[in-house]
Amino acid sequence: MPIRATALIPLLALAMFGISPAGWGQHDSHEHRSSQANNHGKTAHAHGADLGTAAAMAGSGLLWLASKETQDGGQYVVVRSSEDMGKTWTAPVRVNAQAEPIAASGEARPHLAFGRKGELYVSWTSTVARPHIGNIRFARSLDGGKTFSPPLTVHANREHVTHSFESMIVDGDGRIFIAWIDGRDQASAKAKGKPYAGSAIYYAVSSDQGRSFRKDFRLADHSCECCRIGMSLDASGTPVAMWRHVFEPNVRDHAIARLTADGERIAITRVTFDDWRIDACPHHGPSLAFGADGVRHQVWFNGKEAEGSGAMYARVMPGETAIKPVGLGSAQASHPDVAAQGQRVAIVWKQFDGKSTALLGRVSGDNGRSWRDLALAETAGDSDKPYLVPTPTGMLVSWRTQAEGIRVIPLEKSGS
Repeated sequence: MPIRATALIPLLALAMFGISPAGWGQHDSHEHRSSQANNHGKTAHAHGADLGTAAAMAGSGLLWLASKETQDGGQYVVVRSSEDMGKTWTAPVRVNAQAEPIAASGEARPHLAFGRKGELYVSWTSTVARPHIGNIRFARSLDGGKTFSPPLTVHANREHVTHSFESMIVDGDGRIFIAWIDGRDQASAKAKGKPYAGSAIYYAVSSDQGRSFRKDFRLADHSCECCRIGMSLDASGTPVAMWRHVFEPNVRDHAIARLTADGERIAITRVTFDDWRIDACPHHGPSLAFGADGVRHQVWFNGKEAEGSGAMYARVMPGETAIKPVGLGSAQASHPDVAAQGQRVAIVWKQFDGKSTALLGRVSGDNGRSWRDLALAETAGDSDKPYLVPTPTGMLVSWRTQAEGIRVIPLEKSGS
């Protein structure tokens, strides 16, 4: 797989990738426009700020979506399901009975996960103020998505600080892990007149199918303020998080760490070495997945003005510390996602050509040793980030666009 040509990204052009100086507000619109959907998942007049949508496949074979909708003047997380891989969808069901502000743009979106007995879990960030001030919320359904429990706030901390950009995963024992970007330590340091770079990564754990969450465990200090957290289960079934970290003096590379049910602090490991030095919020979080034999597949965005910038991929063997980054697409490639199922691995990303945005990808049947490139879809308007959905029969990619609505594309049937 060849490394693409050098991609130079001047700082003044970074806005096209969603990058804003540190301290700016959350990267979404101040407007909250209606996002109505019919039972085919088609979105009418959805504003780009409201396109953030999660997709996941339940053990029952149903494909589920979670998204934000504005109904009757209030904001709600809604879920819908499909029995035919996204050709048709059920009517939306409200997750939060009482309206509340919902973050569903940029790096923020609702998230879906499933319990061992078919429980449906939904998390989201409820925005309180800008920049990034909010609460991580959670609700569950025990009847197949017909009704949901009253939402609870996941974190014990109730300070008026950042709690946002959450990610959720369920381990093999049915425990729910929710990690988020947290501003309490930065706020505490500021109050004491001490420096503190970036924010922190915290997480909470539920061992009772989402009835409650215990503690706020700090995973790492000095994370980037506004890049989503990637999460995956490693070969042992342990949750692993990957995030954009602020290394000294102000290097925005990436780190990973294991999450434990008792909050034991595990040393973080640096996993990218781009040396991108920027006092800004890239709004480009990473993604990771573990394939056969514990091979780690990771994708991320590097905005450094040098060879090897743009959307990147690396295949890392267990125990390896050195990585060999490979560029994805052109200089305009952004927001990659990766998923793995044994020997099958898939990567997708967006790529802008000045007029329209293409959804591109590549698939591997030998755990990332060789690849086949795919051209999947395109749109002329606003679009969400693409997300991969592993299923028993192969990989799907879910992509929500302003013009076309939800599109679910099977990668195995897509040509190059």
